[in-house]
Amino acid sequence: MSSGTQRGVPATRVEGGARTAWRDLFALFTRHRQLTLEMARRELHDRYLGQVFGVVWALLHPLVLMGVYVVVFGYVFKVRLGGSTELPMNYTVYLLSGLIPWLTFQESLAKSSTVIPHNANLVKQVIFPIEVLPVKGVLASLVTQAVFLVLLTGYVLLAYGYVPATYLLLPVLVVIQGLFMIGIAYFVSAVSVYFRDVKDLVQVFAVTGVYLIPAFYPPEQVPAAFRWILVLNPVSHLIWCFQDVLFYGRIEHGWAWAVLALMSVAAFYGGYRVFSFLRTMFGNVL
Repeated sequence: MSSGTQRGVPATRVEGGARTAWRDLFALFTRHRQLTLEMARRELHDRYLGQVFGVVWALLHPLVLMGVYVVVFGYVFKVRLGGSTELPMNYTVYLLSGLIPWLTFQESLAKSSTVIPHNANLVKQVIFPIEVLPVKGVLASLVTQAVFLVLLTGYVLLAYGYVPATYLLLPVLVVIQGLFMIGIAYFVSAVSVYFRDVKDLVQVFAVTGVYLIPAFYPPEQVPAAFRWILVLNPVSHLIWCFQDVLFYGRIEHGWAWAVLALMSVAAFYGGYRVFSFLRTMFGNVL
């Protein structure tokens, strides 16, 4: 047996079909639940180990970044919206409701592009379930997102005295988001073992991709000739769903929910199949 073949949860064979992938996901969160959660906790802790402010940086980095965006677009460029039935809240809520899930997706993507090479010693252990590695980065990113969603909820309460009932949909939306991100993480982490340029491509996407999602501006402000870019961008549908819950207070983009749900299932299934196929040679490549 190759050193990269394994391991805890059986690999999804080509003939195994979709049920094998879902069975393996269930096993991951039952049999390896403690390991996955512990590694996600260490992901958050070890990143800032030895620094004066410690894990505070996990909040400070994205908080400063979001603050810069709010100041630049809300006060320097004086982007204004809100105060109507169609756009019920202010620009800050609109911006953050799209920026928070984007930063979470971006962080998860960056982690997945290096997670296998950075854990080569674990990958080469026959008994270690390496399917945990991409998932731990996703969970760590979602923990940070949860903190910012709480802060945004507090801001909405202070600014408007209430939060829309759609906030109750957040747990459902985060589960769908998590499934989507896990699938992408499986795909990116597997491919990055063989093509180390993936890490640099992810960095370029992180810088440019934020301007290709409807976070800074409503799609109606984009010239009609370019709106197809937003529609074809998979992350746009994630952003629209979060805006429905956090900003609009209603299902404004029902089709985006359907697209996101189907896309999440397809991303997980496809990503896990690619990961399962490629991981058999991880030990030989690393």
